Amino acid sequence: MNYICLAALSLTLPLFGQAPKLKPVPNPISDFSSETLTKDGFTALIKSDTLDGWSIKGSKADYSVKEGVIMGKGNNLRGNSFLCSDKTYGDFIYTFQFKFDHLAGNSGCMFRGLVNEKGRVNGYQCEGDNTPRSWTAGLYDEARRGWLFPSKSNKEHMATFTKQGKRTTKMTDWNQITIKCNGHHLQTWLNGELRIDYMDNDQENFTPEGFFGLQVHGGKSCDVRWRNIFVKELK
Repeated sequence: MNYICLAALSLTLPLFGQAPKLKPVPNPISDFSSETLTKDGFTALIKSDTLDGWSIKGSKADYSVKEGVIMGKGNNLRGNSFLCSDKTYGDFIYTFQFKFDHLAGNSGCMFRGLVNEKGRVNGYQCEGDNTPRSWTAGLYDEARRGWLFPSKSNKEHMATFTKQGKRTTKMTDWNQITIKCNGHHLQTWLNGELRIDYMDNDQENFTPEGFFGLQVHGGKSCDVRWRNIFVKELK
């Protein structure tokens, strides 16, 4: 499958409230097979049917794993729950697949995640959106600044992001996410297309390192799955 991006959103928002221009940026991964990823220096973060190396932070959703697939379930959950890697990561290329079992609950994946002084998970989150907004693979700053990409102050930007999301998101099937972090430069791809290309120059909130966290969002019901989770650390 060809995962070269055809069109994507720009690195930063232009001045005067204009919508971002489009430019092509290739996915750093062209073959997502386990054999090729391992050969290319990626490490599988889920091995066999064990969640060793992961722990729950926040609310206590039900996380389990079977045949390499992590299942996250939350019913009447007060607050968000995250299955977090015990190891932290700085610069990397991270890839995984996820899908919703139903379209009732929101999700996402933390990267460079932290825990604040109140014990709450915070930091960068790659969104998993099952609403008509279709902001999957957008950039949300959990428990800090809120939405970073798309910009909620720019209606045209949001509309462009939603239009691309509706075209690329598989609401009832597996979605392939790639996240690349290199210093202040943060990028995500959804099913082969670039979704965010963002330079975080906010020195107060920029986060250079942290954990990965698989989110079951608080609320009435959220059932979501993840599989084929791989990471390659960049030197």
